[in-house]
Amino acid sequence: MTTSAHGFAPKSTALSHIRICDLTGLLAGAGATRFLAAFGAQVIRVEQPAHEKHRWDFLRGGMSPDGKQSGINFGGNFNNHNVEKLSITLDLKSPEGKALLGRLVSVSDAITENFSAHVMERLGCGYDWLKSMNEQIIYVANSGFGKTGPYSDFKSVGQVVQPVSGLTFMSGLPDQPPAGWGFAYMDHMGAYMMAMAVLGGIVARNRTGQGQWIDFSCTEAGIGLAGPELLDSTVNGRPMRRPGKPNSNSDNFPQMAPHGIYAAASDDSWVAIACRDDADWRRLADAIDEPWARDPALATFDGRMARRDDIDRQLGDWTRRRERGQIEGVIRQAGVPVAQVAKPEDRIENDVRTASWGLWPTVRHDEIGEIRVEGVPVHLSETDWSISRGAPCLGHDNDYVYGSLLGLSPDEIADLKDRKVI
Repeated sequence: MTTSAHGFAPKSTALSHIRICDLTGLLAGAGATRFLAAFGAQVIRVEQPAHEKHRWDFLRGGMSPDGKQSGINFGGNFNNHNVEKLSITLDLKSPEGKALLGRLVSVSDAITENFSAHVMERLGCGYDWLKSMNEQIIYVANSGFGKTGPYSDFKSVGQVVQPVSGLTFMSGLPDQPPAGWGFAYMDHMGAYMMAMAVLGGIVARNRTGQGQWIDFSCTEAGIGLAGPELLDSTVNGRPMRRPGKPNSNSDNFPQMAPHGIYAAASDDSWVAIACRDDADWRRLADAIDEPWARDPALATFDGRMARRDDIDRQLGDWTRRRERGQIEGVIRQAGVPVAQVAKPEDRIENDVRTASWGLWPTVRHDEIGEIRVEGVPVHLSETDWSISRGAPCLGHDNDYVYGSLLGLSPDEIADLKDRKVI
């Protein structure tokens, strides 16, 4: 693969033979092509020119980490989700812009987008047109409800996908409204599944020689995460939220007692504890050394299940008098499953396991300088991922893509810039 204008060649060779024409944005789309770029694919982001009033990816804008600068290249989420990519600007509403997109599609393996369902068709760039540019193109469209069906005309964001798919209803305390998931969870899950769809399409193309259109519905992907609840309802006729159903702080499948999340001494500090069987209980009882835990009636599983609420209350009293690290140390030494409930900042700053995995690599951004970004939680022994280049500034690679890749002369590129096509 040709070295980009960034001056770096991809380090990972796993996908270095793949080129993606990337019209995605935000998190659900950009997160998908992020994985492909980390494994060496050449991902070329196609973005609206800076003069356009309404930018597709509003995550581009933001404040620099030091709080001293702001602008189109400083958005934190954007810079995390677009490492190792190239950026070109292109007015897709102009005939010349559409023609240039066609030329890029003709030399690409896949085109990806997460617009609302019918945007590409309105631009005149639907699958039939894409296929006329490249018979073998893999076109992956990620939208809230897919391009077909009764909901296809609706627009969506992650906070809508979650309640519609049923996930929001699954989270909450007894007698309280559904709590939701706290952030746009399906944006990230949608990205994982979209990346899989791209790779699946390319593998099939390599085997059959045929391109195809892959229609991906983020809402349907969310429904798939509710499998046990759907099965319980279908087979047993039981609703998700019902008397006796555990709340979000405990679980009774598989049946264990105690089995839950318990508060520690410091504010908003918790530990998870699980007793799998009678042997675990004996070890836990010895470790905490509390009179109530020596009650012979608690020695059996049935006895503990009958007094599960009492055990949770008394074990919670014990944990609240101790810090979570102390609790984890005592119970782990006893051989009982236990873990501190980590906060995100714990995993970044204080966790040697995360550091040893290289999960927060440092990259260099042209305007920000060195920043840490999210890595990939998987390692390949021979063709591992690599992230060293920061997200591209808007239009950073126009000269390389339009010149070296598509063969336009410097004068032609300058004319396109003057006329605001790029």
